[in-house]
Amino acid sequence: MKMMELNDFRTRIFLSETKESRVPFVLVNTGHEDDEALFETLRKLCDKGFALICIETDDWNDDLSPWHCDPVFKGTEPFSGKADLHLARILNDILPKAEERLNEEGISPSCHAIAGYSLAGLFALYSGYKTDVFEKIASASGSLWYPDFLEFTRNRQISQNITDVYLSLGDQESHTKNKLMSTVQDRTETIAKELGEKTKVFFEMNEGNHFKDPELRLAKGIAYILNSRSASCR
Repeated sequence: MKMMELNDFRTRIFLSETKESRVPFVLVNTGHEDDEALFETLRKLCDKGFALICIETDDWNDDLSPWHCDPVFKGTEPFSGKADLHLARILNDILPKAEERLNEEGISPSCHAIAGYSLAGLFALYSGYKTDVFEKIASASGSLWYPDFLEFTRNRQISQNITDVYLSLGDQESHTKNKLMSTVQDRTETIAKELGEKTKVFFEMNEGNHFKDPELRLAKGIAYILNSRSASCR
């Protein structure tokens, strides 16, 4: 493993050992505290080299939410909906700098993937509708309960460059008294079915609630899209 940092963007890059000069570049929005654990888990599950680009956001609820949403729990902060600004920052600043740094190591992208857990999983899927940069998406326990997101996926076309989408959920995640968040399983299953008519989608149920094995769940999703035999990412 080789780890590099883009200090200006609070971004860490983990490069797996590989003899290849072209590998998949995987962007993940994280809190940074579990980046190395995610990388090590993914390395055990993935059968090819890859670069994991871990981006720390300024504010999780603001940067990863597509539009405004009132607080879902009493006493918590609202979601301000700055996903478009954060995505622009990724595409215009972070990704070019990360690629430049990896190019210094003789590594270039064979494809681009984006992945995330919880609200970052929502952001990953949202990105597929907003840009043509990515070919693969992994949304693990994604916050697909988000208001109007199901309607958004129905009224927009996902990028034609997307070849693989992985969605997952814990089998206890919908068992909550919160009316909005209790819709997560129905909405995730509906999106998986409807999106599957347009591109390759794999939906997986995991055991447990939202907080069980997040690194493993996310690593499983990334490994699936990277190990997929679709035409891209080879």
